[in-house]
Amino acid sequence: MKIALDSWVLASRLRQQGTYVYAQNLISQFKQIATRDPEINFCLFASPQAANDANQITAGLGFELSMTDLLARESLWRLGGARMVAKKNRADLIFCPTASILPSGGIPVVCTIHDVTPVTMPSHSRRMTLMLRSLFWWIARFSRAIITDSECSRKDLIEIYGLPESKVSVVHLAYDKAAFNSEAPSSQEHRALLSRLDVKKPYILHHGAVQPRKNLKRLIAAYRLLLSRNKNLDFELVLAGNLGWEYEEIVTAAAEPGAGRVILCGPVSDKELPLLIKGAEIAVIPSLYEGFCLPMVECMACGIPTIAANASCLPEISDGRLLYFDPLSIEEMADCMQRVIESKVVKQDLIAAGLERARDFDWGKCARETLSVLKKHAAKGDN
Repeated sequence: MKIALDSWVLASRLRQQGTYVYAQNLISQFKQIATRDPEINFCLFASPQAANDANQITAGLGFELSMTDLLARESLWRLGGARMVAKKNRADLIFCPTASILPSGGIPVVCTIHDVTPVTMPSHSRRMTLMLRSLFWWIARFSRAIITDSECSRKDLIEIYGLPESKVSVVHLAYDKAAFNSEAPSSQEHRALLSRLDVKKPYILHHGAVQPRKNLKRLIAAYRLLLSRNKNLDFELVLAGNLGWEYEEIVTAAAEPGAGRVILCGPVSDKELPLLIKGAEIAVIPSLYEGFCLPMVECMACGIPTIAANASCLPEISDGRLLYFDPLSIEEMADCMQRVIESKVVKQDLIAAGLERARDFDWGKCARETLSVLKKHAAKGDN
């Protein structure tokens, strides 16, 4: 059985996105699996003409590279180029780690749709949102099967696109266990990072793109309510992440006068992020909608007491082991933060629960479960 791997999402411009990290880790695991499973062969598309990190991956036992100029021509690739190259390589199935190509006859496609935010909570321009909605509809309806990150997203996909339950499989994502763990960070490196970011006091942390879906404007209000009610508390609020879209109101709210200090420190490097997380007093995940929420899992894995909104997949992915609040209630969010900050028992319980749950998420497990879905649907024959 030969499975073609679409590498479109490994474009160098997408390196900071979660879909890139997902594809990169799956491909690495598939390459290892191929050395142990003589019944499976992988074919990864690459192109010297494209700014694509698939060019840095080498071939191996059961894992070949297919060089093609078509990958550098994005529109053509989406509309049929990938299918042409897969057919030339005699692939039984194409796997797309993100919504990248239009499936249409010939070789069947299995695609990962991580979430349906273009429908449930649009966060791009009207033009981009319409394009994404059309692409998702086509892929959902005409792919052989869909993989998604959570039961919450699976339910949304089935309801929105009228899909049979058998078509949508849930495979949880994972995280970098070498980086995000409960090992104590270097105090010298941590101090240097905080100095560079101008963080001067103990801090409450959120990391992720600064955009409306993350509900950061309410988090800022809840943080200030917490401090205004408790004059004895002295914390800063650190929001780490790139400015995504429609971030202006959040930036304005952070700059307004009020209790405490809100620090928009921008994105931090892969090396710095675990340091920043491990030094936090508490992590808050107030999102209105998530498909999986890797930042929450990373905070749990670092042994930081984490609280989250009782929305979308957050209780599911954390397995109901955290403290939760209504993301629309500033007062409830503030109360939840206060409860953790003031109780050592609550803190320790959250740390233990978070560490235990985080152990469930592993890239090897993700790859094996994904491959099981691919094998199942490749074996069904042509559409």
